[in-house]
Amino acid sequence: MIKSMTAYGRGEVQQGDIVFVAEIRSVNNRFRDIILRVPKSYQILDKDLRAIISSRIRRGRVEVSIQMENNGDESPYDLELNVPLVNSYLKIFDQLGEQFGLDKKIKLESLCQMRDVILVKPEPVDIEKVKPGFQEVLMQALDSLDLMKIKEGEAIEADFVKRLELLEGYINEVEERAPDLVEEYRSRLQNNVEHMLKDVAVDENRMAQEVAFFAERSDITEEVVRFRSHLNQFREYLSLDDAIGRRLDFLLQEMNREVNTLGSKASDTHISRVVVEMKAELEKLREQVQNVE
Repeated sequence: MIKSMTAYGRGEVQQGDIVFVAEIRSVNNRFRDIILRVPKSYQILDKDLRAIISSRIRRGRVEVSIQMENNGDESPYDLELNVPLVNSYLKIFDQLGEQFGLDKKIKLESLCQMRDVILVKPEPVDIEKVKPGFQEVLMQALDSLDLMKIKEGEAIEADFVKRLELLEGYINEVEERAPDLVEEYRSRLQNNVEHMLKDVAVDENRMAQEVAFFAERSDITEEVVRFRSHLNQFREYLSLDDAIGRRLDFLLQEMNREVNTLGSKASDTHISRVVVEMKAELEKLREQVQNVE
């Protein structure tokens, strides 16, 4: 089963008065890269939540955001007066009044607006109480993400199947054309020699040696067999319930190598044209494989 690395998932879970909301976005990446954002007070859960994500996702850049809402209100906070700082400010105001003759009257609202005079402290949190909510909403979002990855993967697999069939047709065409190359080379060589030498007798042994050398040099049997084997292996990978993106990428490199060898060995315009088409299909496959988990 193919899974795309590009997908989106969302989850929402209510636990008492608290609503947990999780969103996941994933894009293609060579390795697994997890970016997790949770409220600052609950970052102690980071390790456990990352373990859950890693158990479900093997490749790709994954951005996960989990937020909490308390009946639509923000989390409650405690406010505390920073007494030592206020005393320091008051001393400064007295010093300004004495040295420069300024009015020592201080408005309460002005003092409260000064930095760090009022400290904001979130209320203590019960990690064990909210931990199940974080885990449940994350699993829900991962399930949603997985459904989209599978759906996108089905479209990719359909494209793979179509292009593999085209490649199989091309390799069949190359194989059918190959036996004619030696005979055509023999005919061209004999005509060229007869044209140059005219009335001089042609050395048949020498002619046979040249043809045999050409046949050995242009033999593409090994490349055709290996390419067909790679096609079959590609199809086998498509049926695996596993992350297969890297294996497919490596296999395409091998297939491209065989096609390049075909083009260099077979000195024939028809096969050269087919090789160009095969390279184009392999490039389209390679682009798609970059998005397979």
